[in-house]
Amino acid sequence: MSSTRWRPIRIGTVEATGAGRSERRFARSGGLARDLAIDLGTANTLVYAKGRGIVLNEPTVIALNSHTHDVLAMGQEAWHMIGRTPGYIVAVRPLRQGAITDFEITQRMIRLLLQRAGLSRFQRPRVLICVPSAITEVERRAVKEAARQAGATETQLIEQPMAAAIGAGLPIHEPRGNMVVDIGGGTTETAVISLGGIVALQAIRVGSFDIDNAIQAYVRREYGIAIGERTAEEIKLAIGSAFPTDNEVKAEVRGRDLMSGLPKTVILSPEEVREAIDEQVRAIVDSVVQCLGAAPPELAQDLIIEGIHLVGGGGMLRGFDKRIADETSIPVHLVDAPLECVVLGAGKCLEAFDSLKVLFMGADR
Repeated sequence: MSSTRWRPIRIGTVEATGAGRSERRFARSGGLARDLAIDLGTANTLVYAKGRGIVLNEPTVIALNSHTHDVLAMGQEAWHMIGRTPGYIVAVRPLRQGAITDFEITQRMIRLLLQRAGLSRFQRPRVLICVPSAITEVERRAVKEAARQAGATETQLIEQPMAAAIGAGLPIHEPRGNMVVDIGGGTTETAVISLGGIVALQAIRVGSFDIDNAIQAYVRREYGIAIGERTAEEIKLAIGSAFPTDNEVKAEVRGRDLMSGLPKTVILSPEEVREAIDEQVRAIVDSVVQCLGAAPPELAQDLIIEGIHLVGGGGMLRGFDKRIADETSIPVHLVDAPLECVVLGAGKCLEAFDSLKVLFMGADR
């Protein structure tokens, strides 16, 4: 007899992936640190203040009044508004697939981030922003300009895989291979790093949001009910996996019937969720395999010993480490703080700014 069980998903009880509580103690303490590191992610934004650590961790969501264009909420508060607002209030994500989709909203959000980090508009900080490696020159200028307009006196950019490797404590300056797979909300980046530089890189614009969208599409197609992106994320967190795991349970999912418009409940199994997201998971695994294929043979030998380091909120999907290890025959390690790893690495660069600035994008090496 099967041991598979089912349990209800409580809508609204699961927080956004990687969305921690905002640390407001720094702002209340009146700290005046001028240097900030910002992990401006598609899903979540984290801020590190020099000498203080992580002072902000919020979803990258901002709620606007479409009539007056006033900012009503940002971060966790705005995330809770997604799909639950009247027509004139819009909860939007200013970044999609790692790129700025709305310059003005991104600028306003960065200004709010600086304020929440305890900086007034008269204190023009030096800012280090983590960005995807595959960012275009136009997107790079847009990020810098948004930060400048928000009040930054100097803006430097660092590639997310490099920051993640530093945050994970990998020996990036040594002549041996270090491999990082960063699965974010809108992008997945796989990089092999040696001697302080990226030797091989594979970046695709597939991430956690694409997995959520695949779950939405599957439930709509197979069961004829519509669910929101928050519900899809809760399904992913509750029963989602990239590889079969022990003690799997089914989940009760509530949505709106497309035919009648009435509420409807269905039972969803982990096997169905794996089927729904297989295309996205396969794309991410393939990108890891391609990056391995592009690495020099000597460094590839190092990876067999050192393994692959998995970071980012998407890397926390159950069984993702086992799936990648199964496909590559290389051990995979989920780092201790996958959600904070990138901003912690950027924070280490802030603490040793002069000695590590050669790692910044556009720096002379």
